[in-house]
Amino acid sequence: MTKPAVILLSGGLDSATAAAIARSEGFELCALTVDYGQRHKHELAAARRVAQSLGVRRHEVVPVDLSRFGGSALTDAIDVPKDRADGEIASGIPVTYVPARNTILLALALGYAETLGAADLFLGVNAVDYSGYPDCRPEFLARFAELANLATKAGVEGTLRFTIHAPLVDLTKARIIRRGLELGVDYSLTHTCYDPDERGTSCGRCDACRLRLRGFAEAGLPDPLPYQSPSECRRPHCLTQRRKDAKTQ
Repeated sequence: MTKPAVILLSGGLDSATAAAIARSEGFELCALTVDYGQRHKHELAAARRVAQSLGVRRHEVVPVDLSRFGGSALTDAIDVPKDRADGEIASGIPVTYVPARNTILLALALGYAETLGAADLFLGVNAVDYSGYPDCRPEFLARFAELANLATKAGVEGTLRFTIHAPLVDLTKARIIRRGLELGVDYSLTHTCYDPDERGTSCGRCDACRLRLRGFAEAGLPDPLPYQSPSECRRPHCLTQRRKDAKTQ
């Protein structure tokens, strides 16, 4: 009998890849997407597309309005940073950090998993590109796994031993993309941008877009998504050359 696993599915590149990895390991996918009050809903639509493409058995979309608290450029009237250099992106905790988001999302995923009898939880966090986010670190994931087994009926009674899987945590974006393509992920279905236009077209300038584009460039592949600057060359060799030019300025 195929074992179920709960996948935190945001609709982004990383979570889609993590879900595909779980599927490749023989798990039956049960996805959880959280409508946490983000400023746009395009990633929720992307999560539905990805779930369908990966054959998710059960997909729950749960509203938890973190915009009531604010404190993040993703949930509040705070400008999303644009055109930041790689060094800026990697230093400090960015204003796009949503207070305690991964703790909240994992807690919801844990409750969902316990009702399903699923001992395995997958998420697409990455500590290489997003080193500034405290809730993307392996130390956090290890502590949450301890909590999961202490704070649940299934854990205390020993009917389940919860495991948190973060298969992308130490991979570069290029390696994530290559792995996803090996597993059949259609990245044209995903959404990454923090500040898209009304149609959902990615800005190409926020941290998330820049890291995504760099990943495709380093993988030697074009990004299948459209961007708001269609005249700008986004082919791999153009992006690589622009990075070289920026370093010499």
